[in-house]
Amino acid sequence: MQIRMHGLLKIFRFLVLLAAASSSPAGAAPSEKRLALVIGNGSYKAKTLATPANDAALIAQTLQAAGFDVTGARDLGGDALGQVFRDFIDRVGKAGPDAVATVYFAGYGLQLEGENYLVPVDADVAEPDVRPRALRLSEQTHSLAALHLKAIFVILDAAYAAPFSLSGRRPAGGLAWVEPETNMLIAFNAAPGTVSPDAAGGYGPYAKALAEMIREGGLTPARLFDRVRLRVSESTKGAQIPWDATKIETQFMFFERGPGAPPRADSPEHTAWMRSKPMRSLGARDAYLTALARDTFDGYVDFLADYWHDPMASRVRALLAARREAIVWRRTYQANAPDAYWSYLELYPRGPHAADARSLLSLLGAAVALPVKFARMEYEVPPPLPDEIEYIERPALILDDPALALEPPQPTPANFLEPPPPEFLALEPPAAPSGAYVLPTPVLVSLPAVGSRAVTARLTVAVDVWMRPWDSVSGTRWTRCVPPSHLNTEYAPSPLIPKVISLKPPASFGLEPRCSTVKPRRSA
Repeated sequence: MQIRMHGLLKIFRFLVLLAAASSSPAGAAPSEKRLALVIGNGSYKAKTLATPANDAALIAQTLQAAGFDVTGARDLGGDALGQVFRDFIDRVGKAGPDAVATVYFAGYGLQLEGENYLVPVDADVAEPDVRPRALRLSEQTHSLAALHLKAIFVILDAAYAAPFSLSGRRPAGGLAWVEPETNMLIAFNAAPGTVSPDAAGGYGPYAKALAEMIREGGLTPARLFDRVRLRVSESTKGAQIPWDATKIETQFMFFERGPGAPPRADSPEHTAWMRSKPMRSLGARDAYLTALARDTFDGYVDFLADYWHDPMASRVRALLAARREAIVWRRTYQANAPDAYWSYLELYPRGPHAADARSLLSLLGAAVALPVKFARMEYEVPPPLPDEIEYIERPALILDDPALALEPPQPTPANFLEPPPPEFLALEPPAAPSGAYVLPTPVLVSLPAVGSRAVTARLTVAVDVWMRPWDSVSGTRWTRCVPPSHLNTEYAPSPLIPKVISLKPPASFGLEPRCSTVKPRRSA
């Protein structure tokens, strides 16, 4: 079995290592290396997820275009999942401190006793505890943080209703709230303590939104994920609200937005201005979107203080309840003392982490029942309100649960978030992959105007690249070049035809580019 596994891993590495691609990645210093690990686990024994392989393929394609050396794979069992993470961390360590690392995992994630776990496809629902097979997230983030990189992105598209058990019981719903380490951003496809509906169709809403916003260009990490949250909320009618937390202080953008790109109604400057205004001055609709963009405990409190009578108040109350409980549990787990667990149980006797608290009390040799006297822990958030209990005392908080009867949000106006580009509205799913572990090849998705510098790139997946013209006098038209479907295509601005970004394939291929001049997409 060990020999067979070693052989599979050798084949796996050969098949999934993808060469770097670049289309004017923003702020990339000559010494900066960009590396990414992209995994889509969908073919679980217990319950299949429809879109993770496609989602991972779309993100891999997008990160390749942003200059990342991408390692991508699908449907990994426990041994392979652990091995590919170890190999990736080793490669990132060799890249040096100026490297940028991105991890994207689509599949089932679980939380238990304050820890998040990534579940391999060979986990069995009949197992009393899948943790021996699963990958503990904190171990991976600690290993990456120890490398002292320029920036680290850990993105989990994994907050689904999982059918597995941990320690012989069903875990709390969704993923546990965590704090990123220095120079790290952590993002979930659904807010801590909430569960995303299973995606239908070719791609999940989170992966589509993430790919769209990365490709838009000109966005800092914080602003990019703010827009991802708004887009997913819009596309799912409020059923799914992504979350992120960042401690990235260095300047970084996946793409620059070239000066010839068309202006947007939802420019970062405009959205920053909206976020800075008091809630009461915005009106209910804009205040709700501002609270969602901020995605902070105080932001949700401010909305409820000014718009407690609005139909969106119940939705915000649910988000606030989940955030409060997630913060309380995180601080409780960090303290890891009997008084802390008793404090949690006093606030949430039937809360989602009550079983975790009692289990950890037993491990500490303390009484599970609340004593008459104990030193109550002080939290940075006030105790839960009575009307939050209905959201917390549920097996899982699903925001589109008919029992909650939450009012769907209104359509998002263009000054908060422009409509998605047409290519994302009609994004066709890829064909089934041809081999084990290999990600499918996505349909080509264009890039907007992202830069003006000369670029030479190598691609193993053809990408339909949009760039503004090399001659930027008019700034009114772009050139579209569809690369031939071979490997290691070289891209460079043509020295003879300055208004055309042409292909420069290796002479041995004897292939010519197919280019056409088209009008850019205008803002709504």
